[in-house]
Amino acid sequence: MPKVTRDDVARLAGTSTAVVSYVVNNGPRPVAPATRERVLAAIDKLGYRPDSVAQAMASRRTNLIGLVLPDARQAFFAELAHTVEQAAFEQGRLVLIGNSDYEDDRELHYVRAFLGMQVSGLVLVSQGPSERAAREIATRDVRVVLMHRQPDALGGDAVILDDVEGAYTAVRHLLDTHGFTRVDCLGGPPSTPDSGDPVTDHVTGWRRAMTERGLPTEGLLHEAPFGRFGAYQVALSLLTGPDRPRALFCSTDDQAMGVLHAAREAGVRVPDDLAVVGFDDIAEAAIADPPLTTVTSDRPGMARAAVELALEREPAAAGDPRVRTFPSTLVVRRSCGCG
Repeated sequence: MPKVTRDDVARLAGTSTAVVSYVVNNGPRPVAPATRERVLAAIDKLGYRPDSVAQAMASRRTNLIGLVLPDARQAFFAELAHTVEQAAFEQGRLVLIGNSDYEDDRELHYVRAFLGMQVSGLVLVSQGPSERAAREIATRDVRVVLMHRQPDALGGDAVILDDVEGAYTAVRHLLDTHGFTRVDCLGGPPSTPDSGDPVTDHVTGWRRAMTERGLPTEGLLHEAPFGRFGAYQVALSLLTGPDRPRALFCSTDDQAMGVLHAAREAGVRVPDDLAVVGFDDIAEAAIADPPLTTVTSDRPGMARAAVELALEREPAAAGDPRVRTFPSTLVVRRSCGCG
């Protein structure tokens, strides 16, 4: 059978090939709903399939968005990737995902690979891209959007959360509502950057809340891996030691899940013997045992903002990156002693 072309679709739908293109590519111009329905019906009847390779060669852009994550095995990043994929789907785009595993060489590999595939935009979730990755990005005309954190090494458009305020609110809840005079904190591992990283900001919020109340923080910050398995080991040591904390703010929900498991193993009751608060509001937090008090954010809104920025064609003004900051909100459940 002869190949079905865009001209065939336009003839059957009674419209122009340009309008067919707008429907297929979901823009750049709007199409009236009735016309869109005629075009979609014609596409379905004829079995038309756009030649994405030819389109990419003509425009030097594909319908792809690159997304580089630290580790999609962690629940937070898995959920973040899903929201970005959904936002891209709404824009008629596909998402390529690469995991850096917190390694500069792997991050550089995916940045180069995705840029080489002529992606329409790149969303980068990074602890701080290496100088090589930053140089690679600077040589291309693809818009790069930083998500989750804004590394100092790479100025650019960013979609971030007010992490300091979220952590501050969570710790003040433990201090003001529950009357604790000591709140320990699980921070990140030694490799965590000193600034610009969400976990570093969580520690900053914790420290600010404690300092405002005139409470000491010396010896109460404990380094721990971001994931639940490493945090479990750290928590087990804390909870079976001579100076067991009564309240613990965890910089990630994955860490908090590890703490809950360690508490059960150590015979420490949550929240009777230990109040636990996390950060991220992963889906599992609501059904943890007990349900986890944590800090949430509008992840779908953040994902839509990141995708919209990544697909913008207007170049960003030199030295004037756009940063969209989303608020954080405390979700109170039983692990802190409420309810």
